[in-house]
Amino acid sequence: MNASMRTDLIRLTFLGALVGVAAGAVVLAFRWLIEAGQMRFLPDGSLGNYEALPHWAILALPAGGGLVLGLIFDRLPQHLRAVGIVHIIQQLRHTGRPDLPLANAVVQFLAGSFAIVCGHSVDREGPGVHLGAAAGTQVGRKSEDAETFTLTASGAAAAIAAAFNTPLAGVVFVIEVLGVRYRVDRFIPIITASVTGALVSRAAYGATPSFSIGSELNMGSLYELGLLALLGFVIGLMAVAFTTLTERASSFTCEWRPSIAFTTAGLLTGLIGLAYPQILGISYDTLDGILNAHLTGGVLIGLALGKLIATAVSIGLRVPGGLIGPSLVIGGAMGGLLGSNIQYLALNTGSESFYATIGMIAMMSAVLRAPLAAMLGLLELTAEPNIIFPGMTAVVCADLVARQMLGKESVFEHLRRLTNPND
Repeated sequence: MNASMRTDLIRLTFLGALVGVAAGAVVLAFRWLIEAGQMRFLPDGSLGNYEALPHWAILALPAGGGLVLGLIFDRLPQHLRAVGIVHIIQQLRHTGRPDLPLANAVVQFLAGSFAIVCGHSVDREGPGVHLGAAAGTQVGRKSEDAETFTLTASGAAAAIAAAFNTPLAGVVFVIEVLGVRYRVDRFIPIITASVTGALVSRAAYGATPSFSIGSELNMGSLYELGLLALLGFVIGLMAVAFTTLTERASSFTCEWRPSIAFTTAGLLTGLIGLAYPQILGISYDTLDGILNAHLTGGVLIGLALGKLIATAVSIGLRVPGGLIGPSLVIGGAMGGLLGSNIQYLALNTGSESFYATIGMIAMMSAVLRAPLAAMLGLLELTAEPNIIFPGMTAVVCADLVARQMLGKESVFEHLRRLTNPND
Protein backbone atom coordinates (compact mmCIF):
# COMPACT_ATOMS: atom_id res chain seq x y z
CA MET A 1 0.00 0.00 0.00
CA ASN A 2 1.60 3.30 -1.11
CA ALA A 3 1.61 6.52 0.89
CA SER A 4 -1.38 7.97 -0.96
CA MET A 5 -3.50 4.88 -0.30
CA ARG A 6 -2.54 4.89 3.37
CA THR A 7 -3.52 8.54 3.65
CA ASP A 8 -6.85 7.85 1.94
CA LEU A 9 -7.58 4.97 4.32
CA ILE A 10 -6.80 7.11 7.38
CA ARG A 11 -9.01 9.89 6.06
CA LEU A 12 -11.86 7.47 5.25
CA THR A 13 -11.55 5.87 8.69
CA PHE A 14 -11.84 9.29 10.29
CA LEU A 15 -14.93 9.96 8.18
CA GLY A 16 -16.27 6.57 9.29
CA ALA A 17 -15.95 7.66 12.92
CA LEU A 18 -17.78 10.90 12.06
CA VAL A 19 -20.53 8.87 10.37
CA GLY A 20 -20.80 6.69 13.49
CA VAL A 21 -21.37 9.74 15.66
CA ALA A 22 -23.93 11.20 13.25
CA ALA A 23 -25.77 7.90 12.76
CA GLY A 24 -25.80 7.14 16.48
CA ALA A 25 -27.11 10.60 17.27
CA VAL A 26 -29.93 10.49 14.70
CA VAL A 27 -30.96 6.97 15.80
CA LEU A 28 -31.13 8.14 19.41
CA ALA A 29 -33.09 11.25 18.39
CA PHE A 30 -35.54 9.03 16.51
CA ARG A 31 -35.93 6.79 19.56
CA TRP A 32 -36.41 9.78 21.87
CA LEU A 33 -39.10 11.25 19.61
CA ILE A 34 -41.02 7.96 19.70
CA GLU A 35 -40.68 7.64 23.46
CA ALA A 36 -41.73 11.27 23.99
CA GLY A 37 -44.84 10.68 21.87
CA GLN A 38 -45.74 7.51 23.76
CA MET A 39 -45.23 9.14 27.16
CA ARG A 40 -47.35 12.07 26.05
CA PHE A 41 -50.32 10.12 24.68
CA LEU A 42 -50.40 6.69 26.34
CA PRO A 43 -52.01 6.05 29.75
CA ASP A 44 -49.79 6.74 32.78
CA GLY A 45 -47.11 8.01 30.42
CA SER A 46 -45.74 4.46 30.12
CA LEU A 47 -43.77 3.37 27.06
CA GLY A 48 -45.71 0.82 24.97
CA ASN A 49 -48.69 0.88 27.31
CA TYR A 50 -51.26 0.34 24.54
CA GLU A 51 -52.89 -2.40 26.64
CA ALA A 52 -54.33 0.28 28.94
CA LEU A 53 -56.18 2.07 26.14
CA PRO A 54 -59.95 1.64 25.87
CA HIS A 55 -61.13 -0.65 23.07
CA TRP A 56 -62.29 2.17 20.84
CA ALA A 57 -58.84 3.79 21.05
CA ILE A 58 -57.04 0.50 20.30
CA LEU A 59 -59.00 0.36 17.05
CA ALA A 60 -59.11 4.07 16.24
CA LEU A 61 -55.49 5.00 16.98
CA PRO A 62 -53.71 2.92 14.30
CA ALA A 63 -56.55 3.28 11.79
CA GLY A 64 -56.84 7.04 12.26
CA GLY A 65 -53.06 7.46 12.35
CA GLY A 66 -52.81 5.46 9.13
CA LEU A 67 -55.39 7.68 7.46
CA VAL A 68 -53.63 10.90 8.48
CA LEU A 69 -50.22 9.58 7.45
CA GLY A 70 -51.62 8.19 4.20
CA LEU A 71 -53.23 11.49 3.24
CA ILE A 72 -49.87 13.18 3.74
CA PHE A 73 -48.11 10.54 1.63
CA ASP A 74 -50.75 10.95 -1.09
CA ARG A 75 -49.47 14.49 -1.55
CA LEU A 76 -45.78 13.63 -1.50
CA PRO A 77 -43.93 13.19 -4.80
CA GLN A 78 -43.28 9.55 -5.57
CA HIS A 79 -39.52 9.83 -5.05
CA LEU A 80 -39.96 11.13 -1.49
CA ARG A 81 -41.98 8.03 -0.50
CA ALA A 82 -38.88 5.82 -0.90
CA VAL A 83 -37.82 4.95 2.65
CA GLY A 84 -36.53 2.02 4.68
CA ILE A 85 -34.04 -0.79 4.19
CA VAL A 86 -35.42 -1.73 0.77
CA HIS A 87 -34.57 1.78 -0.41
CA ILE A 88 -31.00 1.43 0.91
CA ILE A 89 -30.49 -1.94 -0.78
CA GLN A 90 -31.75 -0.50 -4.04
CA GLN A 91 -29.26 2.37 -3.85
CA LEU A 92 -26.35 0.12 -2.94
CA ARG A 93 -27.14 -2.13 -5.92
CA HIS A 94 -26.80 0.77 -8.35
CA THR A 95 -23.48 1.50 -9.99
CA GLY A 96 -22.02 4.82 -9.00
CA ARG A 97 -22.82 7.00 -6.04
CA PRO A 98 -25.62 5.96 -3.64
CA ASP A 99 -28.36 8.58 -3.54
CA LEU A 100 -30.08 8.83 -0.15
CA PRO A 101 -31.44 12.39 -0.15
CA LEU A 102 -31.84 14.32 3.08
CA ALA A 103 -35.50 14.97 2.24
CA ASN A 104 -36.27 11.22 2.21
CA ALA A 105 -34.52 10.85 5.56
CA VAL A 106 -36.70 13.62 7.02
CA VAL A 107 -39.81 11.83 5.71
CA GLN A 108 -38.56 8.58 7.26
CA PHE A 109 -37.81 10.28 10.59
CA LEU A 110 -41.20 11.95 10.96
CA ALA A 111 -43.40 9.32 9.30
CA GLY A 112 -41.74 6.38 11.03
CA SER A 113 -42.07 7.91 14.48
CA PHE A 114 -45.69 8.90 13.83
CA ALA A 115 -46.62 5.39 12.66
CA ILE A 116 -45.05 3.76 15.71
CA VAL A 117 -46.62 6.16 18.21
CA CYS A 118 -49.99 5.49 16.56
CA GLY A 119 -49.55 1.80 17.31
CA HIS A 120 -48.67 0.36 13.90
CA SER A 121 -46.95 -3.00 14.29
CA VAL A 122 -43.55 -1.92 12.94
CA ASP A 123 -40.18 -1.12 14.51
CA ARG A 124 -37.72 1.73 14.80
CA GLU A 125 -34.66 -0.25 13.61
CA GLY A 126 -35.60 -0.33 9.91
CA PRO A 127 -36.09 3.46 9.80
CA GLY A 128 -32.95 3.80 11.93
CA VAL A 129 -30.88 1.96 9.33
CA HIS A 130 -32.20 4.33 6.65
CA LEU A 131 -31.38 7.35 8.81
CA GLY A 132 -27.89 6.08 9.57
CA ALA A 133 -27.16 5.26 5.93
CA ALA A 134 -28.45 8.68 4.88
CA ALA A 135 -26.11 10.28 7.44
CA GLY A 136 -23.25 8.39 5.81
CA THR A 137 -24.28 9.60 2.37
CA GLN A 138 -24.39 13.21 3.58
CA VAL A 139 -20.92 12.97 5.16
CA GLY A 140 -19.59 11.50 1.91
CA ARG A 141 -21.40 13.81 -0.49
CA LYS A 142 -18.12 15.46 -1.60
CA SER A 143 -16.16 12.20 -1.74
CA GLU A 144 -15.64 9.85 -4.63
CA ASP A 145 -18.40 7.37 -5.48
CA ALA A 146 -16.63 4.38 -3.90
CA GLU A 147 -15.99 6.29 -0.69
CA THR A 148 -19.60 7.46 -0.50
CA PHE A 149 -20.67 3.82 -0.89
CA THR A 150 -18.45 2.84 2.04
CA LEU A 151 -19.69 5.69 4.22
CA THR A 152 -23.33 4.83 3.41
CA ALA A 153 -22.72 1.24 4.53
CA SER A 154 -20.88 2.61 7.58
CA GLY A 155 -23.96 4.58 8.59
CA ALA A 156 -26.16 1.48 8.33
CA ALA A 157 -23.77 -0.53 10.51
CA ALA A 158 -23.59 2.27 13.07
CA ALA A 159 -27.39 2.46 13.20
CA ILE A 160 -27.74 -1.24 14.07
CA ALA A 161 -24.91 -0.92 16.60
CA ALA A 162 -26.58 2.09 18.24
CA ALA A 163 -30.05 0.52 18.22
CA PHE A 164 -29.09 -2.73 19.96
CA ASN A 165 -25.65 -1.98 21.43
CA THR A 166 -24.24 -4.67 19.10
CA PRO A 167 -21.28 -3.26 17.11
CA LEU A 168 -20.07 -6.58 15.71
CA ALA A 169 -23.57 -7.60 14.57
CA GLY A 170 -23.89 -4.18 12.92
CA VAL A 171 -20.83 -4.87 10.78
CA VAL A 172 -22.04 -8.31 9.71
CA PHE A 173 -25.53 -6.91 9.02
CA VAL A 174 -24.22 -4.85 6.12
CA ILE A 175 -22.62 -7.97 4.63
CA GLU A 176 -25.52 -10.41 5.00
CA VAL A 177 -28.54 -8.12 4.65
CA LEU A 178 -27.33 -5.17 2.58
CA GLY A 179 -25.06 -7.33 0.42
CA VAL A 180 -21.91 -5.23 0.85
CA ARG A 181 -18.89 -7.29 -0.20
CA TYR A 182 -16.09 -7.64 2.31
CA ARG A 183 -12.84 -5.83 1.59
CA VAL A 184 -10.35 -4.86 4.30
CA ASP A 185 -9.91 -1.26 3.15
CA ARG A 186 -13.70 -0.85 2.98
CA PHE A 187 -14.51 -2.49 6.29
CA ILE A 188 -12.02 -0.66 8.49
CA PRO A 189 -14.19 2.51 8.20
CA ILE A 190 -17.37 0.43 8.59
CA ILE A 191 -16.04 -1.21 11.77
CA THR A 192 -14.96 2.19 13.08
CA ALA A 193 -18.42 3.62 12.42
CA SER A 194 -20.14 0.67 14.10
CA VAL A 195 -17.99 0.94 17.23
CA THR A 196 -18.56 4.71 17.35
CA GLY A 197 -22.32 4.28 16.95
CA ALA A 198 -22.34 1.83 19.85
CA LEU A 199 -20.33 4.28 21.95
CA VAL A 200 -22.92 7.00 21.31
CA SER A 201 -25.65 4.60 22.45
CA ARG A 202 -23.68 3.60 25.54
CA ALA A 203 -23.13 7.23 26.43
CA ALA A 204 -26.90 7.67 26.52
CA TYR A 205 -28.09 4.32 27.93
CA GLY A 206 -25.02 2.67 29.42
CA ALA A 207 -23.34 -0.60 28.49
CA THR A 208 -26.18 -2.85 29.63
CA PRO A 209 -27.81 -5.16 27.02
CA SER A 210 -30.89 -3.94 25.18
CA PHE A 211 -33.11 -6.58 26.82
CA SER A 212 -33.10 -7.66 30.46
CA ILE A 213 -33.19 -11.43 30.99
CA GLY A 214 -33.83 -12.65 34.50
CA SER A 215 -32.96 -16.36 34.21
CA GLU A 216 -29.75 -18.21 33.41
CA LEU A 217 -29.29 -19.05 29.74
CA ASN A 218 -27.99 -22.61 29.87
CA MET A 219 -29.08 -26.01 28.56
CA GLY A 220 -30.02 -28.63 31.12
CA SER A 221 -28.71 -31.53 29.03
CA LEU A 222 -27.60 -32.38 25.51
CA TYR A 223 -30.92 -34.00 24.56
CA GLU A 224 -32.34 -30.49 24.45
CA LEU A 225 -30.66 -30.08 21.07
CA GLY A 226 -33.59 -32.01 19.63
CA LEU A 227 -36.02 -29.55 21.21
CA LEU A 228 -34.00 -26.65 19.86
CA ALA A 229 -34.02 -28.20 16.39
CA LEU A 230 -37.81 -28.49 16.68
CA LEU A 231 -38.01 -24.84 17.70
CA GLY A 232 -35.88 -23.88 14.72
CA PHE A 233 -38.08 -25.91 12.36
CA VAL A 234 -41.29 -24.26 13.63
CA ILE A 235 -39.76 -20.79 13.50
CA GLY A 236 -38.50 -21.47 9.97
CA LEU A 237 -42.09 -22.20 8.93
CA MET A 238 -43.24 -18.99 10.61
CA ALA A 239 -40.56 -17.05 8.75
CA VAL A 240 -41.82 -18.54 5.49
CA ALA A 241 -45.38 -17.53 6.41
CA PHE A 242 -44.22 -14.03 7.32
CA THR A 243 -42.29 -13.49 4.09
CA THR A 244 -45.03 -15.00 1.92
CA LEU A 245 -47.75 -12.89 3.54
CA THR A 246 -45.63 -9.75 3.18
CA GLU A 247 -45.06 -10.45 -0.52
CA ARG A 248 -48.73 -11.22 -1.17
CA ALA A 249 -49.86 -8.07 0.61
CA SER A 250 -47.33 -6.01 -1.32
CA SER A 251 -48.18 -7.40 -4.74
CA PHE A 252 -51.95 -7.25 -4.15
CA THR A 253 -51.94 -3.63 -2.99
CA CYS A 254 -49.15 -2.17 -5.13
CA GLU A 255 -51.59 0.16 -6.90
CA TRP A 256 -53.33 1.38 -3.75
CA ARG A 257 -52.98 4.97 -2.67
CA PRO A 258 -51.08 5.40 0.62
CA SER A 259 -54.21 6.71 2.35
CA ILE A 260 -56.05 3.46 1.59
CA ALA A 261 -53.06 1.20 2.25
CA PHE A 262 -52.00 2.75 5.57
CA THR A 263 -55.58 2.95 6.86
CA THR A 264 -56.17 -0.70 5.97
CA ALA A 265 -52.97 -1.72 7.77
CA GLY A 266 -53.98 0.32 10.82
CA LEU A 267 -57.50 -1.09 10.85
CA LEU A 268 -56.22 -4.67 10.71
CA THR A 269 -53.71 -3.94 13.47
CA GLY A 270 -56.44 -2.42 15.62
CA LEU A 271 -58.79 -5.37 15.09
CA ILE A 272 -56.08 -7.83 16.15
CA GLY A 273 -55.20 -5.49 19.00
CA LEU A 274 -58.70 -5.77 20.43
CA ALA A 275 -57.81 -9.35 21.38
CA TYR A 276 -54.05 -8.92 21.84
CA PRO A 277 -53.21 -5.24 22.43
CA GLN A 278 -49.59 -6.24 23.08
CA ILE A 279 -49.02 -6.30 19.30
CA LEU A 280 -49.44 -2.53 18.97
CA GLY A 281 -46.30 -0.49 18.47
CA ILE A 282 -42.80 -1.88 18.78
CA SER A 283 -43.81 -4.34 21.57
CA TYR A 284 -40.40 -4.29 23.27
CA ASP A 285 -42.11 -3.95 26.65
CA THR A 286 -43.96 -7.16 25.80
CA LEU A 287 -40.70 -8.78 24.69
CA ASP A 288 -39.22 -8.03 28.11
CA GLY A 289 -42.21 -9.83 29.61
CA ILE A 290 -41.60 -12.80 27.31
CA LEU A 291 -37.89 -12.97 28.16
CA ASN A 292 -38.70 -12.95 31.86
CA ALA A 293 -41.52 -15.55 31.63
CA HIS A 294 -44.35 -13.20 32.60
CA LEU A 295 -46.87 -14.22 29.92
CA THR A 296 -49.14 -17.27 29.71
CA GLY A 297 -49.12 -19.79 26.88
CA GLY A 298 -52.40 -18.53 25.43
CA VAL A 299 -51.11 -14.97 25.25
CA LEU A 300 -47.83 -16.12 23.71
CA ILE A 301 -49.44 -18.00 20.81
CA GLY A 302 -51.92 -15.20 20.16
CA LEU A 303 -49.15 -12.62 20.32
CA ALA A 304 -46.92 -14.56 17.90
CA LEU A 305 -49.66 -15.07 15.30
CA GLY A 306 -51.17 -11.61 15.73
CA LYS A 307 -47.81 -9.85 15.50
CA LEU A 308 -46.89 -11.90 12.43
CA ILE A 309 -50.08 -11.02 10.56
CA ALA A 310 -50.17 -7.35 11.57
CA THR A 311 -46.50 -6.73 10.76
CA ALA A 312 -46.43 -8.67 7.50
CA VAL A 313 -49.49 -6.81 6.20
CA SER A 314 -48.19 -3.44 7.44
CA ILE A 315 -44.82 -3.91 5.73
CA GLY A 316 -46.52 -5.22 2.60
CA LEU A 317 -48.75 -2.13 2.55
CA ARG A 318 -45.63 0.07 2.81
CA VAL A 319 -46.16 1.56 6.28
CA PRO A 320 -42.86 3.44 6.89
CA GLY A 321 -41.50 1.24 9.67
CA GLY A 322 -39.31 -1.83 10.00
CA LEU A 323 -39.66 -5.54 10.70
CA ILE A 324 -36.54 -6.50 12.65
CA GLY A 325 -38.11 -5.77 16.04
CA PRO A 326 -41.36 -7.62 15.29
CA SER A 327 -39.37 -10.66 14.16
CA LEU A 328 -37.71 -10.70 17.58
CA VAL A 329 -41.09 -10.52 19.31
CA ILE A 330 -42.59 -13.30 17.16
CA GLY A 331 -39.62 -15.61 17.66
CA GLY A 332 -39.40 -14.80 21.35
CA ALA A 333 -43.08 -15.64 21.82
CA MET A 334 -42.71 -18.98 20.05
CA GLY A 335 -39.59 -19.82 22.02
CA GLY A 336 -41.29 -18.81 25.25
CA LEU A 337 -44.29 -21.00 24.36
CA LEU A 338 -42.08 -24.04 23.89
CA GLY A 339 -40.15 -23.23 27.04
CA SER A 340 -43.30 -22.85 29.13
CA ASN A 341 -44.65 -26.21 27.95
CA ILE A 342 -41.33 -27.86 28.73
CA GLN A 343 -41.33 -26.33 32.19
CA TYR A 344 -44.89 -27.57 32.70
CA LEU A 345 -43.66 -31.12 32.02
CA ALA A 346 -40.98 -30.60 34.68
CA LEU A 347 -38.16 -31.78 32.44
CA ASN A 348 -34.52 -31.04 33.23
CA THR A 349 -34.11 -28.35 30.61
CA GLY A 350 -33.19 -24.72 30.17
CA SER A 351 -35.50 -21.98 31.38
CA GLU A 352 -38.38 -20.42 29.50
CA SER A 353 -36.18 -17.33 29.08
CA PHE A 354 -33.51 -19.52 27.48
CA TYR A 355 -35.90 -20.75 24.78
CA ALA A 356 -37.43 -17.30 24.25
CA THR A 357 -34.00 -15.74 23.72
CA ILE A 358 -32.97 -18.36 21.18
CA GLY A 359 -36.36 -18.17 19.48
CA MET A 360 -36.15 -14.44 18.87
CA ILE A 361 -32.71 -14.72 17.28
CA ALA A 362 -33.73 -17.72 15.14
CA MET A 363 -36.73 -15.81 13.75
CA MET A 364 -34.63 -12.76 12.94
CA SER A 365 -32.08 -14.96 11.18
CA ALA A 366 -34.69 -16.79 9.10
CA VAL A 367 -36.52 -13.61 8.04
CA LEU A 368 -33.38 -11.60 7.22
CA ARG A 369 -31.32 -14.58 5.97
CA ALA A 370 -28.59 -13.38 8.31
CA PRO A 371 -27.50 -16.30 10.52
CA LEU A 372 -24.08 -14.92 11.41
CA ALA A 373 -25.43 -11.47 12.31
CA ALA A 374 -28.09 -13.19 14.41
CA MET A 375 -25.56 -15.33 16.26
CA LEU A 376 -23.27 -12.39 16.94
CA GLY A 377 -26.26 -10.36 18.07
CA LEU A 378 -27.21 -13.20 20.43
CA LEU A 379 -23.73 -13.14 21.95
CA GLU A 380 -23.63 -9.34 22.29
CA LEU A 381 -27.19 -9.06 23.64
CA THR A 382 -26.75 -11.72 26.31
CA ALA A 383 -22.99 -11.53 27.04
CA GLU A 384 -23.32 -15.30 27.55
CA PRO A 385 -20.97 -17.41 25.38
CA ASN A 386 -22.60 -20.68 26.49
CA ILE A 387 -25.74 -19.81 24.55
CA ILE A 388 -23.95 -19.84 21.18
CA PHE A 389 -23.86 -23.63 20.81
CA PRO A 390 -27.59 -24.22 21.43
CA GLY A 391 -28.44 -21.04 19.56
CA MET A 392 -26.63 -22.27 16.46
CA THR A 393 -28.80 -25.38 16.41
CA ALA A 394 -32.06 -23.42 16.25
CA VAL A 395 -30.69 -20.79 13.88
CA VAL A 396 -29.39 -23.36 11.40
CA CYS A 397 -32.65 -25.34 11.40
CA ALA A 398 -34.78 -22.21 10.98
CA ASP A 399 -32.59 -20.87 8.22
CA LEU A 400 -32.53 -24.19 6.36
CA VAL A 401 -36.32 -24.42 6.38
CA ALA A 402 -36.71 -20.85 5.13
CA ARG A 403 -34.05 -21.23 2.44
CA GLN A 404 -35.45 -24.53 1.18
CA MET A 405 -38.94 -23.06 0.81
CA LEU A 406 -38.18 -19.49 -0.28
CA GLY A 407 -34.58 -19.39 -1.51
CA LYS A 408 -31.58 -17.60 -0.10
CA GLU A 409 -32.86 -14.01 -0.31
CA SER A 410 -34.15 -12.00 2.62
CA VAL A 411 -37.62 -10.51 2.79
CA PHE A 412 -36.06 -7.17 1.79
CA GLU A 413 -34.75 -8.62 -1.44
CA HIS A 414 -38.15 -10.11 -2.22
CA LEU A 415 -39.77 -6.71 -1.68
CA ARG A 416 -37.08 -4.97 -3.73
CA ARG A 417 -37.84 -7.21 -6.70
CA LEU A 418 -41.54 -6.48 -6.41
CA THR A 419 -40.82 -2.77 -6.31
CA ASN A 420 -38.25 -2.93 -9.12
CA PRO A 421 -39.16 -5.90 -11.35
CA ASN A 422 -36.56 -4.98 -13.99
CA ASP A 423 -33.60 -5.38 -11.60
